[in-house]
Amino acid sequence: MALNKEQEELYKKTMEEAKKQLEGIEGEMEKEIQIAREKLAKLQESKESYKQIYIWTAKLLGVEVEIEEENEEKSSKHSKSSPLSTLQ
Repeated sequence: MALNKEQEELYKKTMEEAKKQLEGIEGEMEKEIQIAREKLAKLQESKESYKQIYIWTAKLLGVEVEIEEENEEKSSKHSKSSPLSTLQ
């Protein structure tokens, strides 16, 4: 089925608009991914700080540290299969 000039122009304009929308969405997605990366980095820093506080206070009190081993096991499992690893 051949298109007449009017139909061809309409489809070209539609295609251009769809391309602009796609580019806009891609840019927005990149922005959101960057925000998520930054938030995850801050959370990781907080986690490490609290983990150190926990370990140091446990040592001062002479209490066995349980969280260290649990987190290492979870980290190794999550780092291999984490869906957030695709953000990097």
